[in-house]
Amino acid sequence: MNKRYTHLLIFIILAFTTTCTTKKEEWRSLLTKDMQGWENYLSFRHQLGYNGEAPKDSAGNAIQPIGYNKDTLNIFSTTEEHGETVLRISGEIYGCIFTKEEFENYHLKLKFKWGNLKSDPRKDEYMDSGVLYHSQGESGVDYWRSWMLSQEFQIIEKGNGDFWPISTSIVDISVADTTADTLQYKAGGIPTSFGHGTGGRIHCLRGKNTEKPNGEWNTLELICFGDKAIYIINDEVVNAISNSRYFDGTTAKPLTKGKLQLQSEAAEIFFKEIQIKNITKIPEDYTNVF
Repeated sequence: MNKRYTHLLIFIILAFTTTCTTKKEEWRSLLTKDMQGWENYLSFRHQLGYNGEAPKDSAGNAIQPIGYNKDTLNIFSTTEEHGETVLRISGEIYGCIFTKEEFENYHLKLKFKWGNLKSDPRKDEYMDSGVLYHSQGESGVDYWRSWMLSQEFQIIEKGNGDFWPISTSIVDISVADTTADTLQYKAGGIPTSFGHGTGGRIHCLRGKNTEKPNGEWNTLELICFGDKAIYIINDEVVNAISNSRYFDGTTAKPLTKGKLQLQSEAAEIFFKEIQIKNITKIPEDYTNVF
């Protein structure tokens, strides 16, 4: 083959490869004003004294959840602020807004801030929400009958970055001290399991508090690759999980991909700049956080 054409062919191949790689690593927005790409689920307006049982009416009959895509009360709504789309979740009814698409091996980034509205049963509690990732199956399988099987990146006043399992999920987290009353993440600490089948050990505190005062926007990042996930608040790692899995009956199975849920959990919260990109490995800056 003529050297000139050989060089041209190599150039075309390299250009094509570079274009594909660049495209794969581009940030993609998930938030639009009309919320294309999202659905929602609403369960109940939970009251004080809820104990995990299905709510009942005055006659003692079980009340049915509101269900999928029946948000007549605008629990989930969008507005435009300074040319940006902002998602508002009022929190008045427990539930979630969730992506139609499933994701695996990605870097998620978004901004959130608290509103002022609080509802029962958390009027006297910290404002609470969360990003639920690797979400699979039907909604309403958790204690609050509101969410899908998943792992939780908790968003809560004084505790952004805590871990909770949803339904039968389970993870391993390195902690500072396994004898403490409440266990806390520490890089290079003692690997400890949290979630289903751990004898009630379900909550792991973030390693540090990096949140901003109420009313200010916080940046949340979630890096997921394989069975690992890294929790970042305002540019600082606050938690890291390994061996993400769930129980199907008595069999543990990997939980490494799924939809994204944003919780409605009795507190008004706002989200914007929800972006995601594919990754091919854990970034080198974060390889020592487990």
